[in-house]
Amino acid sequence: MPQDTPFTGDSSERFPGFPGVTVGLTAAETARIAESGLWAADGTVDPDAARLGQTLATALLDPSAEDLLPAELAAHVEEVRGLARPAYHRIEATDGVRLSAFSLRQLAPGPHPLVVFPAGWTPFGWPVFLWAYTVLARKGYHVLAYTPRGLGYAGLPSTSEGFVDVAGPNDVSDGSDVIDFARDRFAPGAIGFMGESYGSGISQLVAAHDERVSAVVALSTWGNLATSLYDHGTRHLAAVEALTGFTGGPVEEKFDEANRAILDDFANNRNLDAVVDWGLQRSPESYLEQTNEKGTPTFFSHTWHESLFPVDQLLTTFQGLEVPKRLNLWIGDHAVPEGAGLIGTRPGTVDVPLAEAYAWLDHHLKGEANGVDDWDEVCNQVMFTYVTEPVLDPETGEPTGENRVVEPAVRESRADWGRVTTRVETFALTGDGAGGADGALVPGGEGTPPPEAVGWRRSFVAGVDTDATAMDLPLMTTGQAEWAGNPKIYDTRKIDRRHAVAWTTDPLAAPDGEGPVGRRIRGVPRLRLTFRSTATSASLIAHLLDVAEDDTARIVTHEPLSAYDLTPEQDTTVTWELQAAAYDIPAGHRLMLVVDSKDPLYGDASVTWTQTTVGSPDDEPSFLELPLG
Repeated sequence: MPQDTPFTGDSSERFPGFPGVTVGLTAAETARIAESGLWAADGTVDPDAARLGQTLATALLDPSAEDLLPAELAAHVEEVRGLARPAYHRIEATDGVRLSAFSLRQLAPGPHPLVVFPAGWTPFGWPVFLWAYTVLARKGYHVLAYTPRGLGYAGLPSTSEGFVDVAGPNDVSDGSDVIDFARDRFAPGAIGFMGESYGSGISQLVAAHDERVSAVVALSTWGNLATSLYDHGTRHLAAVEALTGFTGGPVEEKFDEANRAILDDFANNRNLDAVVDWGLQRSPESYLEQTNEKGTPTFFSHTWHESLFPVDQLLTTFQGLEVPKRLNLWIGDHAVPEGAGLIGTRPGTVDVPLAEAYAWLDHHLKGEANGVDDWDEVCNQVMFTYVTEPVLDPETGEPTGENRVVEPAVRESRADWGRVTTRVETFALTGDGAGGADGALVPGGEGTPPPEAVGWRRSFVAGVDTDATAMDLPLMTTGQAEWAGNPKIYDTRKIDRRHAVAWTTDPLAAPDGEGPVGRRIRGVPRLRLTFRSTATSASLIAHLLDVAEDDTARIVTHEPLSAYDLTPEQDTTVTWELQAAAYDIPAGHRLMLVVDSKDPLYGDASVTWTQTTVGSPDDEPSFLELPLG
């Protein structure tokens, strides 16, 4: 779109267009973007996905720019323009900061419901999910999307002024200011908030504080920001480093002094009580009473192997909600299941994660009798139960080494989270196992443990990482591959036992009536260990693996724990919960527990080349509790 094209919407400003939106997209490019999803190979938002959104916005605002799109997308844009009027805005917040926004206003007589869509944590702002706004417009909604304050590259029309407040009080106030603007411009019949990632947390917080919000859709979200970033004494460093590096500018320009001090304290492992307080102020969980009083229907979509906002913290918030609610849990990582549907370029199709989110809005904002009232509260996708086939090279016809999903993974619906786990099996941990290398996980560890499960000690050299890692870096790349049918494969023989300890079950037989499944893990595993260190601090990173007959494995779940102020060579007993899982271990496979001292995701308390010793004293035997369902 030419830089001097006048803007004719609800603002006195011109719409300056997006740099680079001068070359059209081909059908092959848009198909590749839809197939690839949201994330690039470096773990950031794919610039092509952003370019697609920017091109769609340009074509909507300027009919002469439709030739920038392939024919099918151009027809979609023309249809949307026939239903809704596009406009670009600068919304002034209470403190004078101006927020970049985009709207689609229904042309037919109303009133129509409105969906407000705060953008995710990306320097591209609101255009990234432009496709989703057009889907909502075709469904009869007014749409108002905006970039939260501070986010964006300098010079982009989608960049908002101010400092990033990390879903703080300014962002909550901005949400209400956006509602004021929307009520004046659109006179909506009802208002819902929908967001992915950062926008999802802001959506929950605005709804907790503003009674005008009638429904929320929160995709890849947090309930407790404090425990998302710091739990079991462990800082989630990779997550915070990824976020602070992706605002569209250097930290000193994007955050005010107070928030920079918090980020600096977190990075340097100091004043963590203040960091926790800061996180709790930004946590929907802190405002459950207000949300419950308002009765705001809330829909969540999340992933088992979530790297930014681990699933357990969201479960705690979800269980505290006493409103109409729904939780979908999927294979993959942050924004992976929803990403393709939010940026997708396949007119006439909607991915299931988004279809159910839209159905939630249709029911609670439009009153559609679409079956949402009959939904169970929880629907879990069982990890890696999809059917895949090899991807073939189009030129040679030979397998590329990658797979594609041809049948989706199994989903299980439960009335509430409390019914996901139906029983718990306890495994005792022994000293030496077969060959003396690993210990054993022995079923039936509840009550009095077997003699071999107490009185032992096993040591490893701490401070050195092993091949037992939660996922690869950059973040989201492992989860995106999982979702596409290519979960990370571990070679358990390469996990260096000098720097880790491991315990393994015998090959698991299928219980009566369980078919080919050795164990149906459903819920939150719990681990108790007694340990000592030659240092005053140490970390324990627990990984649960599903091990096949050839010693290759897939990860079920994991969780770190860090301990400080230890007395060297004195035992400490710790119990902690691993991240929730829904995982079928095939009959004949083994369950392996690996504990080491480092993981690239986390800041740890381990001191390199010190010794950590794990044991199982008679009075506090070590065990693994495995939730089954």
